[in-house]
Amino acid sequence: MIQLRDKAANANELLNLASRILPLTRSSGALLIINDRLDVAIAAQADGVHLGPDDPQVADVRSTVSDAFIIGYSTDDPILAKEAESQGANYIGCGAVYKTLNKFDAGKPIGINGIKQMVNAITIPVVAIGGIRPQNTAELLDVGASGVAVIEAIMNSPRPGLTTEQFLRYFPNSQANN
Repeated sequence: MIQLRDKAANANELLNLASRILPLTRSSGALLIINDRLDVAIAAQADGVHLGPDDPQVADVRSTVSDAFIIGYSTDDPILAKEAESQGANYIGCGAVYKTLNKFDAGKPIGINGIKQMVNAITIPVVAIGGIRPQNTAELLDVGASGVAVIEAIMNSPRPGLTTEQFLRYFPNSQANN
């Protein structure tokens, strides 16, 4: 899954970028999720949208899209995650698990115990985010995270392809490994 996230881009810029990325994700069997912008996700015919606390309510979005449209929601609060799940969210992006350089307002890291609490609170997949490295992926999966969201480890890697392969080893059933 690729999440298109560019807080500085306007709707037209995001739509143009999504239109260039979508053929690549489709041809590789990956999903394209648009961060925050339901309008762009629908216009681009993306696979879904990822929402945060300042975005429209999950229930409002769910009532306007098909069941196949993926809705993710960001929170590290199990109560808010339960609410998002009851409103139709398909997964929760949870973190920052570890210290991250990519989101300055991420707050104090929740650690492995925060992921464990989230996994125990809801039934939909939990995707760990924030400071994720190949070296700490196994422990996140061991406590029940369904996946990891990564920016820094790949984007700042001198060999991003190799780093991506290191992550994919933890997900042997992923489309990329087939």
